[in-house]
Amino acid sequence: MVHSSYATHWLSRVPKEVADRNTPAWNKGRIYYSNSTDEVVRAYEAQYAEDMEYFLHVRAQEIVHGGLMLLIIIGRPNGTPHSDSWANITFQILGSCLMDLARKGIVSEETVDSFNVPMYCMSPQEVEAALERNGCFSIESIESLPAVKPPDNVSMTQLFASHMRAAGEGLIKHHFGEEILDELFDLYQKKLEEQPSAIESGKSISFLVVLKRKA
Repeated sequence: MVHSSYATHWLSRVPKEVADRNTPAWNKGRIYYSNSTDEVVRAYEAQYAEDMEYFLHVRAQEIVHGGLMLLIIIGRPNGTPHSDSWANITFQILGSCLMDLARKGIVSEETVDSFNVPMYCMSPQEVEAALERNGCFSIESIESLPAVKPPDNVSMTQLFASHMRAAGEGLIKHHFGEEILDELFDLYQKKLEEQPSAIESGKSISFLVVLKRKA
């Protein structure tokens, strides 16, 4: 049995076109794809499809016939546009914080332009389509998992800011250096507190996928 928890939404790399200022998919002024141009969205979709196919192909070589694979995936509900996903809204806010630091001269705007988050927010339908293309696994179950509420002494903004820092600190430190981390995430939490409706408007699900290796 293979188990992967909250990992497959990470891409193997930022799509090449998104990081190339000479292509239509150059993602200037943004750090994420879902509120960007169609070219950027398509580049991320293509990178996700490539990575998921490779992931399934390699797992198929490892798992015996009849063996199981359990995936826990964070994504967006079926039919939800990328622009309405929780990831889009939170990364938009983080991107605005980085631009604020650029306006203060703490980081350069060019460095912000060259930073993109290698993460794709998939839907259960997209996972099903990837499995059908691969053809090595049967779907035993796909179901949404219940949302976990924070403790009473932790606010939603604290929770979101902590999650964002836990998930993104390594990427940001590698690209910008660690000197900006405290100021950046303090600003991020402040912006969340100023617009709590942003958290509530984002759509997100965690879902469990149970697969069996075909003979």
